[in-house]
Parts: sequence; structure tokens; C-alpha cells
Amino acid sequence: MSIPLSERVSTLRPTAVNSILAEVRAVTTPVVSLMRGEPDLKTPAHIVEAAQRALANGRTGYADNRGEIKLREAVASKLARENSVRYDPASEILITPGATFGIHIALSAMLNPGDHVLVPDPVYDAYLSPIRLAGAEPRAVASSIVDGRFTISLESLEAARTPQTKAMLLNTPWNPTGTVFTRAELEAIGDFCIRNNITLIADEIYEAIVYDGNVHISPPALSDELRARSVLINALSKTYAMTGWRVGYVAAPAAFVQAMFLILQQSSRGPATFVQDAAAVALNGPQDCVAEMRAEYTKRRALVLSELREQGALSPEGGFFAMVDARSLGVSSNEIRRRLLTEFGVVVVHGAAYGPGGEGTLRVSFAAGGATLEEGLRRVKAGLIAIAQ
Repeated sequence: MSIPLSERVSTLRPTAVNSILAEVRAVTTPVVSLMRGEPDLKTPAHIVEAAQRALANGRTGYADNRGEIKLREAVASKLARENSVRYDPASEILITPGATFGIHIALSAMLNPGDHVLVPDPVYDAYLSPIRLAGAEPRAVASSIVDGRFTISLESLEAARTPQTKAMLLNTPWNPTGTVFTRAELEAIGDFCIRNNITLIADEIYEAIVYDGNVHISPPALSDELRARSVLINALSKTYAMTGWRVGYVAAPAAFVQAMFLILQQSSRGPATFVQDAAAVALNGPQDCVAEMRAEYTKRRALVLSELREQGALSPEGGFFAMVDARSLGVSSNEIRRRLLTEFGVVVVHGAAYGPGGEGTLRVSFAAGGATLEEGLRRVKAGLIAIAQ
């Protein structure tokens, strides 16, 4: 006799990373991974020291379920200072165990069975499961590669919209493509959402990692009307190399934050108190460490482009992934990925894992650098040259 499963479970699929990891485990020879968005840089020392002080001071009990007020105030200060948008730390900010959990509770608080959610195609595949768990359906917004850059048009937004469309989930900088949406693009998306009564969920996890003068813009900063229908989601994972600390936040109008809080308190006690203390120090303290990490990623990005430009590497405007346009090879992206793994011992993600819009491309991570990146790029290049022959 087996334990019965929820019907919702049947709608879920393993994430691309977990599916590929299962294949990697079957390979008997050593491999080099350029797959994950896991920074190899250390959490800055002053943040670690803040956590150690908090532990020494006995900050190990239950946290305020909304998040410690000092951290909520730090988030509010950061948003006003860096994103030009103001939120009340008492009622409009909620601390979460990472951005993934924030996305989950935001979707759970707004969606009903049968609702539709617009997602850019290609899209970070882990977005799709919480949409389906809420009983809703993701709707792909087709993209195009224009001048070496993934874009979405107003026409593709309108084509994807249905009468059941409730929300749009937007990631900027956009994983996996590396696009940083411009002010004009965000204004067009915002106007579309306002005109069609669609809530905009903005995942800004890569906001601090931008290149070549590109500037991250938070959608709720564009207008009061858009702020009123926006949910801003972020975490400290990428900006401060704190992926394992699991601390993030959501900012939104008070009534919606209260709805998310009702869900959060049934499923989490939030990040550990000492972690929240350290996160407040990260946001309030010197930001030289962020600039230093961005400079390191800039060097790695340059290496990727110099090594793979002839193989179709697109120049990312933000994040630490580069898409390689391999459509000219006439081979599916998954087949290319498998051959790179089995014949050349290097792990990347096939673009089709993120939707039909990614077919023919590969996502190459430069979250790790040094010898790992150098050897991985050498193997990717050799493999793509061999496949082209």
C-alpha cells in the first residue's frame, strides 16, 4: 500500500539543474561544471563577523515572524537609497527565507485555480512549479534575439494575455538570458499591466550584478500606479554571496503583505535571528564588497566572451550567465549539452530547459571563476567546434 499523492504533485517536474545533476552522477570521469548560479566568492568578513557577534550575544531564539524590525528598516533604507522607492518597514516589508520562498508566498496569496501567470520565455524554470501548486497556469511570453539581446515585445505580451491573466512574473536582470530591461521596456510592461489589471511580480535577485553602464530599475519606482500593483522580491544571496544563509524580503502594499504574512506564519518562522542581524549589517554597512564582487564577475564575463564569441556567446548585460547561440549547428540544445557532458566532461544547461524560446542556446555560468572557469570554457569551445564539424 502506497501513500496517496496530491493531484498537484503530478503537475511538477524536476528543475533543470536537478535533472542534469542526476545525469552528471552517472558519469564516471571527472567533470567541470559551468551550470549553477552558486557564487564561489566568500561572504564578506564583516557580515560573517556580525553573525558571530549575534550568536555570542544569544540571538538564537524565535525571530519576529514578520522579520526583525532592524532588518525591515534596513531593507526600507536600502530600497529608498538604491531603488528610489519607499516602503513602510512596519507594514509593507516581509522578511523571507530567501527569494524562492518569497515568490511562493506571493503567488499563493494572489492566485486562484484557473488563473494565468505570464512568464518570459525562456524563463527560470523554478518559477513554474509554484504557479502550478497554486492551481494556476503559466503562460509563455515569446521573446526574440535582437542585436545579440533577448527582448520581449508588446505584441508578444498581448498574444500571451488571456481573460484569466492575473499576474506577470518578471526577472530583471533576466535569468537565463542576461538582459537588463531598460526604463523604456519596463514602462511599456508596466503600462501593459496597469491597462489590463495585471499584478507585476518583480524578482530582482541579480540587481547588483550589471555591466557596461546598464542600470537596474525597479518597476514600482516608475509610478505610484505601478507601485500599487507591484510585488518586489529580492534576497541577499547573489549580491553578498550569501546563498546558504537563506534570507530575503518582499515589499508590496500593506494589504498584500498581510496576506503573504498569513501564509508565511503557517509554513515558516523566517530566517534565524542571528542571520537577520547579519543581513541588516550587510544592507546598512559599506558596499565596497559588492563593487569588488561585481568587478570580479566583470573579468569573468570578459573571459567567457573572449573564449566563446566565435561560438555564438551573447554578451550578458547582467547576472552571471552567458547564453551561447548555437542554433547554426542544427542540433537540439539538449543534445549539445549531453555531448558536452559525455564527450568533453563539461556541464552546462541547455536553453530548451527554460522554454521553447531557449531552444538552440546554452546557458554558461561564470559564478565560479579561476581554473574551473578556464578549463570549463576550454572544454565548451572544443566541444562546440567538434559538433560543428
